[in-house]
Amino acid sequence: MLENCTDCPRLASFLVEVRGRHPDYHARPVASFGDPKARLLIVGLAPGMHGANRTGRPFTGDHAGILLYDTLHRFGFSNQAESVARDDGLELIDCRITNAVKCLPPGNKPEPDEIRGCNRFLADELRDSPGVGVILALGLVAHKAVLMAAGLKQTAFAFGHGARHLLPDEKILIDSYHCSRYNTQTRRLTEAGFHDVFRAIRAELA
Repeated sequence: MLENCTDCPRLASFLVEVRGRHPDYHARPVASFGDPKARLLIVGLAPGMHGANRTGRPFTGDHAGILLYDTLHRFGFSNQAESVARDDGLELIDCRITNAVKCLPPGNKPEPDEIRGCNRFLADELRDSPGVGVILALGLVAHKAVLMAAGLKQTAFAFGHGARHLLPDEKILIDSYHCSRYNTQTRRLTEAGFHDVFRAIRAELA
């Protein structure tokens, strides 16, 4: 069961340490969130220390969620533009959010074996989501995790912001730079650029 998973020793011991310092934090593996029949699946990197690791819901309560949830609301994928807590009333519409790695990694940098070890959860999600037509990968790690979960060669699908990939099962994989604080503050990812990605997603779903 995901919430009780301790398969990655480094991550499991780090979460024990975090729970000691922040006893009110979720500080466990974070499950996906949203519409179980969604056509759009968004894959991020991993829970943030004071975001999903604290709240127990992907991208909730941290800087990365500011642009993501505002954009989801703007494009009709959520009922409100801000996500601050699990009980804030936010609901996703035709959309679900998950992460390549379900546990908070030290320094927000999961190791390759941790990405591989956690990939079975993403593979299960893809297999059990026949309605998903578009997958949005936020960043290179998420992009590679989706390909791994689908059993596809990494070299066949190059990551690029705004890139569109037709997968063998007819799903569409779309790439975007991650909406992290670093990427938005350095303008590597702008609001306009992120909105362009979602316009492409809406066009695919239409």
